Amino acid sequence: MADKLTARQQAQLALLQGYPPLLEQLHRLIEEIAGLRADETLVRRLCRLLDTRKATADSVGLNSLAETMGAMSTIARRGGGLQMKIQGLREGLRSLKTNYEGALREASTPAREGGATPEARPPSASG
Repeated sequence: MADKLTARQQAQLALLQGYPPLLEQLHRLIEEIAGLRADETLVRRLCRLLDTRKATADSVGLNSLAETMGAMSTIARRGGGLQMKIQGLREGLRSLKTNYEGALREASTPAREGGATPEARPPSASG
């Protein structure tokens, strides 16, 4: 049985390799906003970064990452109290890290021959 990565998994892995620096950059931007050193250009920069990465994640089928980044972008854009915005962005970043780890694990797991998913159980285990 030849276990190989599909073309989609290879594209996802290529994209996911650039995420550790992105997560650090997002963390720095959020903490700058939290430190009250932020102006509107910093918030726009965060939104632009989230929007572009959301589009690229969506293009290779990383929907959970794309949805999380979309939600974070919405939180950053909306008005209201700064503390609520910071709390939402921090929670979004934690969720993004969790989704990143899951996406990396899924993309690096070789697909089984015959289209079986890794979750599929062999017939002998069902009895």
